[in-house]
Amino acid sequence: MELGKKIRQYRFKAGLTQEQLAEKLGIGAQSVSKWETAAAMPDITTLPRLAEIFGVSIDDLFDLTTEQRLNRIENRLDAETELAQDVFWEYEEFLKGLLASQQHQKRATELIAYLYWHRMNADAQKASQYAKQAICRAPGEKCCQWVLHRAENHAVWDWNMANHTKAIQFYLEVVRENPDTALPYLYLLDNLIADHRADEAEQWLARYSALNDAKPILTQVYRAHIALARFDAPTADRIMEALLAEQPENDAALFEAAQFYAATCRYESAIDCYERAFAADPKRPRFQDALMGIADIYEILGEYAKAAKTYDRILDLLQQEWGLSAQTDTSVIEAQQEKARLLELA
Repeated sequence: MELGKKIRQYRFKAGLTQEQLAEKLGIGAQSVSKWETAAAMPDITTLPRLAEIFGVSIDDLFDLTTEQRLNRIENRLDAETELAQDVFWEYEEFLKGLLASQQHQKRATELIAYLYWHRMNADAQKASQYAKQAICRAPGEKCCQWVLHRAENHAVWDWNMANHTKAIQFYLEVVRENPDTALPYLYLLDNLIADHRADEAEQWLARYSALNDAKPILTQVYRAHIALARFDAPTADRIMEALLAEQPENDAALFEAAQFYAATCRYESAIDCYERAFAADPKRPRFQDALMGIADIYEILGEYAKAAKTYDRILDLLQQEWGLSAQTDTSVIEAQQEKARLLELA
């Protein structure tokens, strides 16, 4: 249905004349008449007020398919740091209404999880800001350190708070219910290795490696990290050296090697592998992960100017290869903010 017909339909439903609607909008009645006859279109700034008067969402003013509405929600979550409360409630209600739909259930479930995470992340940034202020005002007291632990994933000393038992149990259940699906094995391995549960990790890696879609590179990488979980650094080094000898130009192998060297604080080797991985990546557009790893290492080393310069490369990647701008995507804004922070430190 055309927008003009939608406006007319909602105006009738609200019991308003063209003059009354125009008065509420602070415009002439002739404008409303032109909208309804498709002789003109309302200005985009008028749409929120129209939706408010009719008691509907802006999306309701347009004849969008469910798939289009889902796309609009995802794009807005990607583009905005925080949603207004009424927009959040609108999206929550719409997505919950699709959870019983066989056709849209999977996408709706993913997006409602994203919606809650999006709000949680926005709230976490505020929590971090005020928790840091509280700690700085009373540095000798225990007050909001636990807030930072939750909000920014800070390290925590107590094993009972730091272990990943719940995550391991969850992915164990997923793997047992989906024994032929490779991806859950990797998440299970990540958490087992993080807790140094090396024997269990080795058993599950053997099962992963037997799958048809298992990736041989990842099998070697996880073998190296299991060796690290056993505090056997020489064996881990030999495995990674063998991988690089076998796959010297493979971007995936180089990236995993970079992560391995970064995790073991061999930063020059890590930067070298990150650079080679980024250069060898044949895909376009490329992801920014390798460059972010380089920037993080430079910051750890106190080379803030080099870290900021790496963010110039990230911004160029986002703008040139992904076609993003600060007006359309939060990742560009965040990269600009990181560059400014690093330059201030420099």
